Amino acid sequence: MRGFTGNRSGLAVALVCVAQFVIVLDVTVVTSALPALGRELGFTADDLQWVITAYVLAFGGFLVAGGRAADLVGARRAFTIGLAGFAAASLGCGLASTGWVLIAFRVLQGLAAALLTPAALALLNAVTEPGAARRRAVGIWTAAAAGGGASGWVLGGLLAEYAGWRWVFLINVPVGVAGLSVVALVLPRLAAATTQRLDLLGAVGLTAGLSLVAYGLSEAAAESPNLWLVAVPLIVGAVILAGTLAYERRVTAPLLPPGLLRPPAVRGANLLAAALTASTSPAMFLAVLYVQEVLALSPGRAAWLFPALNVTVIGGSLAGPALIGRLGPRRAAVGGLVLIGAGSLLLTAVPPTGLPVLRLLSSFALMGLGLGVASVASTAVGTAAVEPADRGVSAGVLNSAAQLGTALGLAVLTPLATRAGSGPDGVYDGLWLGWVGAATIAALGIAAALRLPGRESPAQPEPAAEPSMSSPAAPGHRT
Repeated sequence: MRGFTGNRSGLAVALVCVAQFVIVLDVTVVTSALPALGRELGFTADDLQWVITAYVLAFGGFLVAGGRAADLVGARRAFTIGLAGFAAASLGCGLASTGWVLIAFRVLQGLAAALLTPAALALLNAVTEPGAARRRAVGIWTAAAAGGGASGWVLGGLLAEYAGWRWVFLINVPVGVAGLSVVALVLPRLAAATTQRLDLLGAVGLTAGLSLVAYGLSEAAAESPNLWLVAVPLIVGAVILAGTLAYERRVTAPLLPPGLLRPPAVRGANLLAAALTASTSPAMFLAVLYVQEVLALSPGRAAWLFPALNVTVIGGSLAGPALIGRLGPRRAAVGGLVLIGAGSLLLTAVPPTGLPVLRLLSSFALMGLGLGVASVASTAVGTAAVEPADRGVSAGVLNSAAQLGTALGLAVLTPLATRAGSGPDGVYDGLWLGWVGAATIAALGIAAALRLPGRESPAQPEPAAEPSMSSPAAPGHRT
């Protein structure tokens, strides 16, 4: 933006990157604290995953609508509302007295994050000049997202052990207040970029339908499933999704551009994005239960095992472009899924006593490398295979698919793994089922990967180099 350079531009980039760091952090930072908060708030093993699922369903379901809203009201106003809402919802989470109050505030956190992320990316685009400066800014943005994911495992465990699980959420409040105090000083006021109306009904229908389907699937995997609690949510959720799709075909300003998902490569990239998170997220969540509940490690000690995943995700992401250039997106994605499946299966033989550090770190490293490489393939194809004007919303759809994959994977595999209950010493007996399920999802994801092109087109631009003003999510990073 002309006249918005130098120190002020640097402060603006720093502010929006800190916001992205916190948004991604709030997925992983909670995981290490789940056993402690579950015991205090009375969550069952089956219901504990909803503390994560509620956040990612709201976040993923409303990301595209959040991008539209940022265009409609102006990016700085949307950023301010999103940041204030995120801080307020975090306070509510930290003060929650019951499990379902916590989950309600997690939904509000996800909605705020869905508004905050696209507004932050639009502002990042506005305060940097095209070319090298913008590429550097996007690199910082991506590093902030990856750093948030990597820091969450450690920070969550340390906070849960030394300050209490509530500070996993309360720490967002001073960060949010500090950010709000400087918004007007460092961020430009951007005019609304479009007069297109917000398709809120489409976003609500998508999120409600998927939430009901996720709930029905989680009940189906429970130890003693109730037929009504399985059938009714599945049927109602399916009807809502079908009605939403029919509505989207008739509405003048649909949530998604017509034909966006028509190319097989785009469909494959989005299914791949969902398969990647539907396999890795529950596998890691169950690993947290294993080290804290089975091996009885404190959250602080256990936390130091998990950065191995995020460090190797970064390594795989950095190696991904070269591998894709050499092997092509299809083979790179298949290789990534094979690594994820191998890492998940490696966990099935962990012992009930001792500390199998080498096996755990090897498993996390395999999953991290596979996730990094395959995510790059998914993002590159999913954004390059659409019209240039749709690449921003395409990046948002990819990130939504990844968030929804996390929600559905947790909803299905967590009850499957915990339905065997716990032994007399509180040891989970069925965790291996969840890890086998994660490997199965990775194997099924190969069908989606085979829809990707065998070779990367030399004409494809780098999707992350020039983010769109209305881009609904940070391309290339998934949690």
